[in-house]
Parts: sequence; C-alpha cells; structure tokens
Amino acid sequence: MTDAPRLTDRTALTRNRARALARGPEMFLHRAAADELQDRLAMVKRTFTKPAIVTGFPDFWRNLWPDARIVPDDEVLALDEGAHDLVMHAMALHWANDPVGQVIQCRRALRPDGLFLSVAFGGQTLANLRTALAEAEAQVTGGLSPRVVPMAEIRDMGALLQRAGLALPVADSVPLRVSYADTLALMRDLRAMGENNAQVARLRHLARRDMLLRAAAVHAELARDGTGRITELFELVVLTGWAPDDSQPKPLRPGSAQTRLAQALGTTETPLGD
Repeated sequence: MTDAPRLTDRTALTRNRARALARGPEMFLHRAAADELQDRLAMVKRTFTKPAIVTGFPDFWRNLWPDARIVPDDEVLALDEGAHDLVMHAMALHWANDPVGQVIQCRRALRPDGLFLSVAFGGQTLANLRTALAEAEAQVTGGLSPRVVPMAEIRDMGALLQRAGLALPVADSVPLRVSYADTLALMRDLRAMGENNAQVARLRHLARRDMLLRAAAVHAELARDGTGRITELFELVVLTGWAPDDSQPKPLRPGSAQTRLAQALGTTETPLGD
C-alpha cells in the first residue's frame, strides 16, 4: 500500500457484499463482465492451466472457472509469485485503495508471457445518478458529500498496465445501458450488487427523505428514456496485458524501416518546404 489517503472502507465494503449475498445477489453485471473476459480468452490461441481470479464474489466466479484459484480482493493479494499463467481481476478494481498496487501484485503472480485480464466499472458509470444526487443535495442541504465511489477514466485505467510493467497493454470500454422503473429501483439494485456506498468519507447517517425525492426527480429528467422509465449507464473497462517475455513481438527501432511510406501507399511523396 502507498501512503495515499484511503478511499474505500473495507469493513463497510465487506458488510455490503455480505448483505447482498444473504438476500440473493443481483449478478447480471458480473455475468456481462464474465462474458467479456471469455470473449477475450477465446481470441487467445492458448490453453491456460494455472488460472487465478481476484474477486469479492468467489462463488459466482468459481462456478464459471472451477479450476481457478479464487483470491479475495484484499489490500495484499494471496497470490504466489510466478505461480499462474492467467490472472483475472474481476469486478473489484474500482474499490481498490491502491489500484496500481493490485495490478503489480497480479503481474508478479504471472509466469513469463502470462496474461492479465481485468474488468471493472469505469468513469462513465452512473453518470446521471451522480449528477442528480449532487444537484439534489446542494439544493436541499446546501452541501455536498461523497455518495457514489469515484471511478477512473479508461485512459487512467490503461495507464495502470504500463505502470505495473505489463507488455502489450490494451484498455477498452463496454457501455451497458440498463432500464429501471425509477431511481429507487436502481438504488435497490446497487444494494443487491453489493455496490452501495462504502467510501471512507461517506456520511454515516441515512439520507434525508426530501433530498432523495429531489434526486429522483432530477434523475428522471436526466435519464428518462421516452417510455416512462429511466436508463442508466454502466461502463465496463477491460484491461489486457502480458508479463514480459523475450518471445513477444517488439516495436521496431525508429528509423529502421526498409520501405518508404509513400511507396507502400502507392502515392507520390511531396517534400515539405523549409
């Protein structure tokens, strides 16, 4: 861990997840995330024999990959160095207090030319709800408090791969639009996912009823989809990187090209003026 301030209250996060599991969790976004990871793996012409999955919902992911080692998304991951040819970080990186540290630990657990995959919520997630809560709280109470965990933009998440020393880094985004009857139905779904507020700086008392009603009204204006329902966005960001190995393709040294670009394109090269 770094000395940076903690964002996530791990005790509250564990409690939220346990309550979701006890009541019957809503896992449709985890299923979508798993589909994305399986699609990426299907494009890799390789059989992985020592997979590991880092997640806060072990039962769901164990059912999909029964041969994988399931590891809790703790601050220090229970991964052995160089033990795996595939490490997947599943729907937990957005809650990490030290996301780059999480990726570095996964990188160290990989064998040379091992694959790292991560899927987590990105910065566009719940954009309308964030705006509605902030506007309503400012209007009703005159203040502003953290109510939705801040999630990194895709560019920042992609930079984690390079900072962790992974080769051939790729980051891409999958937007999922989900329809709800109203804002309260969305909030119930977030609780059922274990994704309700677990920030260290959150308010420790229930939100005022008039503030929630105002937020629902603002949210309805922002997210109304023309059918009397609201639509909210969940952005899944998928990260892909490889543990460095000499067998991997390397970029050519600048100036080493043997063919001019104009020749390759079949055009006439026009020199630039001084």
